Amino acid sequence: MDMTSQIKSNLISRIKESKDLNFLKALQTIFDTSEQELYQLSSEQEDAISIGREQIKKGLFSNNESVISEMKECLTKK
Repeated sequence: MDMTSQIKSNLISRIKESKDLNFLKALQTIFDTSEQELYQLSSEQEDAISIGREQIKKGLFSNNESVISEMKECLTKK
C-alpha cells in the first residue's frame, strides 16, 4: 500500500470511530474550504485579466529591463 492509500485509510478509520462532533465539523470545514476556488475574483478583476491577456497577445507590453531602464532615466532627470 502506498503512502497516500495508508493516510486515506487511517483518516477514514479515525473519522468512522470519532464521536467528537466538533472534530467532525472542523474536518467538514477543511473539506469544504479546500473544494472552493483558490481566489474569488470580482467581475472587474476578471475583466482586467482578460484585457491584460489581450494586450499580451497583441504585443502591448514591456519587458522588465526596459521598464527598469525607463524608471532609472526618470529618476536621474529629477
